[in-house]
Formats: sequence, C-alpha cells, structure tokens
Amino acid sequence: MIRFGVLGAGRIGKVHARTIAASGKAKVAYLADTVAKAAEELAAEVGARVAGVEDVIKATDVDAILIATPTPFHAEQIEAASNAGKAILCEKPVSLSVARIEACLKTVEKNKTTLMIGFNRRFDPNFAALEKRLRQGVIGNIELATIISRDPAPPPASYVKSSGGIFRDMMIHDLDLARFLVGEEFVTVSALGAALVDKAIGDEGDCDTAAVQMQTASGKIAVITNSRRASYGYDQRIEVHGSKGMLRAGNLHNTTVEAATADGFNADPILNFFTERYGQAYANEVLTFIDAVTGNKPVAPSGADGLKAQKLADAATESWQSGKPVKVSQTA
Repeated sequence: MIRFGVLGAGRIGKVHARTIAASGKAKVAYLADTVAKAAEELAAEVGARVAGVEDVIKATDVDAILIATPTPFHAEQIEAASNAGKAILCEKPVSLSVARIEACLKTVEKNKTTLMIGFNRRFDPNFAALEKRLRQGVIGNIELATIISRDPAPPPASYVKSSGGIFRDMMIHDLDLARFLVGEEFVTVSALGAALVDKAIGDEGDCDTAAVQMQTASGKIAVITNSRRASYGYDQRIEVHGSKGMLRAGNLHNTTVEAATADGFNADPILNFFTERYGQAYANEVLTFIDAVTGNKPVAPSGADGLKAQKLADAATESWQSGKPVKVSQTA
C-alpha cells in the first residue's frame, strides 16, 4: 500500500486526500499545511498525522508526496521530495518560470524520480474516451482541434497579481489538452486578449477574455477560447475535426432530463464549478498515479509535459502583449 504525504490541506488537497483514503490502494500517512486547523481537520477525516513540510518529505514511512501547495513552493518541494527518494504528484505548474522548471527537472532526472503533473483534464472520462478514439483513427488524420473553457465568474483582481495571468493560470490546462489531443508539438502561437469582464483585472495587466491559435509543423491547428465569465455555468467543451469526420465532448448537466413543450426544449443547467465538473477526473488522476507507482510504470503527464505547456503559455502571453505570432521550440 502506497503511503502518501500530502502537502496542502486546501481545496485541492482535500479532494486528493479523500481520493487516496478511499482508494483501498493507498493511505494518507501525513498532512502538512501552514494553517494548522485545516491540516488537523483533514488529517482527522482521512486518518493521517499532522507534521511540518520538511518532516513529511523526509519521513521514512512515506513513499509518495502529493503537492497541493501554492505555486511558488512547487519547484523546491519537488526537488526536496526527489532528493528524499519519493515519487511525486504535483499540481500544475511546477513554476511560472521556464528556467526554474528546467532546473527542477534536472534534479528529477538525476534522481530518476517518478514525477507526474496534475493536468487533470486528461483524466476526464469523456475527454479521455475522445482521445482514445483519435488514436484509433476514428476520424482519420486530425486537422483542427477546438477547445472552449469558460469559468462561471472571475477571481478577485488581487488573485491576478500572483497567478501569472490567464494564459499561465487558466489556459495552461487547455494548452496541455491540445497537445494531448493533437499528438504533435505546436510551433507557432498567436493570441488575443481583453479585459471585458472585470476592468480591475485589466488594471492589473491581465485579461479575462482570451483566444489562442496554434499550429504544428505539419499544419495541424488548435483554437482555444477562454473566458472568466459564463452566466450559465462552467463551460467545458472540445471538438476535433479530421479527414474522416469529427469527435466532440460536451458539457455535463445537473441531470440528463429534458422537457419538451410547445415553447421548445429545456434542459437542466450545466455543472457550476470545477470540483464538480472534474471530480471524477481528479480521482482518476490520483488512481493512475498510484497504479504507476505500484507497478513501476511511466507516468503522464510528466514533468516534461508540464514544461512544454508552460512554454506555450509563455508564448501566448508574449503574443498577446506584442500583437505578433510567437515561434516555440519544444526541444530539450
């Protein structure tokens, strides 16, 4: 049974700790959080002990570290866990700095550490099924992927100061998903953005409405649109067009019930928050990691996947700021 040390008892830390505790394949041995009450309450719920971050990482009765702390701590905690011989599952991103990610991954590579990055959307049952059919050639050669991601409401403008901006914070999930679906590296990125939802976000130098076009060396195209506001819920859709047809995955609704009257068709609202919409994806992600560690298998998304997504996010930010397309090199 895999013994976990969970760093972070906030919203995502709780989701992951509960999945581990319920898995039957692993347990949460230790929990660490700077907010003692949060750590104590979650530890009591999942049967873990509370300890400091360094003590959790160094503990001899811990096999794997799950990092769900704020982004500025990720790289140093990955390095410390790697040097301690632990397997690691870290929430995205490793860092907001490509150079810092590269330095961190050198430590991971030197220690031959198992490192998985938490791009949970790859594990959504619908998106994963779509990707499987793409690999099976159901729609022939992929030509165009379209990804739509809209949050129900924007975060506080104060959040933007440390988030890295919409392309690094929000769209990075979709940038990774585009790589996952298309199966090739994107070499050109062109972005547009505006603050149409909250002027305060614009005042902080960010945008809340954005679109990106990307192209691979072979010509395949991905189009991603993001908005920090969707009055009707958490909007998450993908569509991939190919030489033999199209595959698409739509939103999840509160129920599948539809009412049809003379006034038309009416359906229940779509799910309103990411922890609801991607609840199963988060669970599948952790279970996949546990199976990989138990069976000594490679993991994906890897640290390299995290680095490549970050490079695309940086390129999108640069393109938005400059108004020009940006070339991307994904070589090591």
